[in-house]
Amino acid sequence: MSTRGEHQTVPLSVLLKRELASEKIEDPEIVHGLASHSKKGEDFTLLKTECQRALGDGFTTFSVFGLFDGHNGSAAAIYTKENLLNNVLSAIPADLNRDEWVAALPRALVAGFVKTDKDFQQRAKTSGTTVTFVILEGWVVTVASVGDSCCIFESAEGGIYHLSADHRLECNEEERHRITASGGEVGRLNAGGGAEIGPLRCWPGGLCLSRSIGDMDVGEFIVPVPYVKQVKLSTAGGRMIISSDGVWDALTAEEALDCCRGMPPDAAAAQIVKEAVKPKGLRDDTTCIVVDILPQEKPAALPPPKKPVKGMLKAMFRKKNSGSSSQDKDYMEPDVVEELFEEGSAWLSERLDTKYPLCNMFKLFMCAVCQLEMKPGEGISIHVGTSNPVKLRPWDGPFLCSSCNEKKEAMEGKRPSGNRHGSDSD
Repeated sequence: MSTRGEHQTVPLSVLLKRELASEKIEDPEIVHGLASHSKKGEDFTLLKTECQRALGDGFTTFSVFGLFDGHNGSAAAIYTKENLLNNVLSAIPADLNRDEWVAALPRALVAGFVKTDKDFQQRAKTSGTTVTFVILEGWVVTVASVGDSCCIFESAEGGIYHLSADHRLECNEEERHRITASGGEVGRLNAGGGAEIGPLRCWPGGLCLSRSIGDMDVGEFIVPVPYVKQVKLSTAGGRMIISSDGVWDALTAEEALDCCRGMPPDAAAAQIVKEAVKPKGLRDDTTCIVVDILPQEKPAALPPPKKPVKGMLKAMFRKKNSGSSSQDKDYMEPDVVEELFEEGSAWLSERLDTKYPLCNMFKLFMCAVCQLEMKPGEGISIHVGTSNPVKLRPWDGPFLCSSCNEKKEAMEGKRPSGNRHGSDSD
């Protein structure tokens, strides 16, 4: 996972100017398929295409694909499926044009995830869910994720790109450090006699993940703040796979893609699930969504892509040459995936900052998370308590209501998160 300091991403305005200067590029055709084998009945999906909305510059459509892998019951997965999209859209100001709307998505996704988690926990149910949430707007793909359900994309040129993060404690050292620094403990299950078994878990609670929605029975350092990646695809398109851990525990990205080449999305999803459960049988809910993103008037089954160099997994994205002097000259028409945005910080003060090209992104008298209207002076700046001197002053916005500020402080380990009782969650 890269950080903002390691590279300079491609400005969205430059990409849009390039399109306007050339022949108009049509939106892609979206064809999707779904397959699922149920063991516990805790996997849920959201598949919505042609979602229409009014923008500042007319009407446009977008598509949404969500995978919710529940644990400790299905309540959190069902609630998130039913409410997350509306919470995300509510965090986007009205009357934005298309490029402003796309640029606002990363911040709105953070607000929507946190609000969904906060609202669900008020129902006092102890289940939780992973979330991989994809919004397709034209050729721009925005993915927000918590947990271990993953999203990959293979371009028509043959590059494989990981668009989500893995928040399993076993493989994420950065998240282990964050949890222990916030007051949690990370360790394996004690089987007695000093023997430890199974994957790394967070205590109290015993959750194997560092981020999820729900899970009120564990410390609030298990946060709902998503990793977000936004990319612009080439107009050649490609294939996206969104799957629960039941697939990725059995198959690599290359194996999942190779086993379904030339198949339409519905058959491809079924084949991936079949291959995933073949070695050891059905041991967990196993769900797969396949989305083909195609140029208009292209067949629904993608042809085999150009074969990449063996063993090479493309984790890097095309980015701006920092030594260039002319944006329009140096950004040529892309033939690979271009990264627009990436951020994985768990801190709301970093995720809800003002580094967005929107003059009306923040409303002084509205909570940046739950959109609650507040009276002047009631809001609490997200920068209160921030020690980093480069941040804005504590009296600068955006602001949180008292309830969302309490949630923020709990996630950052600044106050006790209440009485917790243990559970053995996956």
